[in-house]
Amino acid sequence: MMYELIATATFGLESIVAKELKKLGYDNLKVENARITFEGDEYDIALCNMWLRCADRVLIKMAEFKAESFEELYQGTLNVNWGDIIPENGFMHVVGKSVKSKLHSVPDCQSIVKKAVVESMKKKYEKDWFQEDGPEYKIEVAILKDVVTLTLDTTGQGLHKRGYRKRAGDAPMKETLAAAMVYLSNWNNEKILIDPCCGSGTIAIEAALIGKNIAPGINRNFVSESWPQIPKEIWDETREFARNRINDDEIKLMATDINRGVLKLARENAKSAGVAEYIHFQEIPIQEFLCKKKYVTLISNPPYGERIGEKEEIEDIYKTLGKLYRENDTWSLYIITSNEQFQRNFGRKADKNRKLYNGRLQCYYYQYIR
Repeated sequence: MMYELIATATFGLESIVAKELKKLGYDNLKVENARITFEGDEYDIALCNMWLRCADRVLIKMAEFKAESFEELYQGTLNVNWGDIIPENGFMHVVGKSVKSKLHSVPDCQSIVKKAVVESMKKKYEKDWFQEDGPEYKIEVAILKDVVTLTLDTTGQGLHKRGYRKRAGDAPMKETLAAAMVYLSNWNNEKILIDPCCGSGTIAIEAALIGKNIAPGINRNFVSESWPQIPKEIWDETREFARNRINDDEIKLMATDINRGVLKLARENAKSAGVAEYIHFQEIPIQEFLCKKKYVTLISNPPYGERIGEKEEIEDIYKTLGKLYRENDTWSLYIITSNEQFQRNFGRKADKNRKLYNGRLQCYYYQYIR
């Protein structure tokens, strides 16, 4: 069965997710704010959940229509053949959001959508009551400027939940953002990649997964694996395909930090991800960092200086990064930060910068390219 699928993305990462989809063989993509729409079947649902590194979720688009009243919302939802996908014992729950729309009460919208879905299911299964003790189906009603989009979530926990990060340090970066930063750096396996402020190791681990072509979802499960319309064989074949795509390339990554506790955590995460052998972890302050390799890609998420009393310490880190850049004329540096004084302290304006969001915090990804 063919579906209209949506890969959702954090603001600023849409074009990267579109490139990922093209690399997987999809065309006729529709790229909009926070989402990329394309067509696919059950196999494609499994493949995209398994392989997309920078997307947040993979959704099935069930309907899109205009609604300025609760009756219009109800009728539009009722017209969808929900029983074509949801079995009669499916556990259905509705989440929602509304932006710049007349129907601004999200709880009311959720309640109306759930009622209409159940009524549609009654017609399909000729029943008046449903047990709802089966597989999970999360329905989202998203209303933007009075246009309603109804979707089913095939992912479950967000795609950034790779499964390797059992614990994390303070304010951890999402794996999806870390992977996007590696993609934007154009790093390849012929260069060494270093992160001198590695924290719990997310950037280095994501780079290792990319370098070895390890599918980000290979070691986790997805909510649609329990759906009867996607046979277990599809998931088995998708995982077997992913295992066979892991390469034998030699990669070199270095990750350092001054905090012994987070380094221990980083090592545990790398081991859990199956990439510990490719990353050299070292406890050392950035001011003492030394790497004699000629061709280096440095990617880092240093402290932003959000806490009181950190100003001088943060400025020193940024100045040290600038010094590393000036003293190594074949190195490329890629730094994400929300600190507006970064370029001044670094000592040079970036060749490129790109607005990205680390959680809800607006940041810029400063790129010094060689």
